[in-house]
Amino acid sequence: MSKVEDFLTKEDEREIVEAIRMAEKNTSGEIRVHIEKTTSMDAYDRAMEVFHELKMDETELQNGVLIYLAVEDRNFVICGDKGINDVVQDDFWNCTRDIMVAEFKKGDFKQGLIDGITRAGEQLQHYFPWLEGDTNELSNEISRG
Repeated sequence: MSKVEDFLTKEDEREIVEAIRMAEKNTSGEIRVHIEKTTSMDAYDRAMEVFHELKMDETELQNGVLIYLAVEDRNFVICGDKGINDVVQDDFWNCTRDIMVAEFKKGDFKQGLIDGITRAGEQLQHYFPWLEGDTNELSNEISRG
């Protein structure tokens, strides 16, 4: 895969954005996906940098989740904001990661992302249920580096 633009088709992207929209219907949590070709940084450090660049650390309840992928590095990170990390167990994201890895190993990146987004939404719903008046604070579109 030579370009990050070729990683997902336009239809794949539409399905992923729809999965984000559906996941966020039941939680006040905010989910974003960021894809880039590679990083010279540690993947977690880069994910946290992107988290800040996308202003995900500015949500009211500090409940943003970023799924970060470095395509050529074959690496991804799921990171949550302080509001999430303060209330969940340390292994909170492991099951989401495992679901994604299962699909990624088959080469089905779209389904891995959709399954991860769906799982993250289900997990967030327990701690940050959607309440009357909640607004979508962040874009659902996939960002690229």
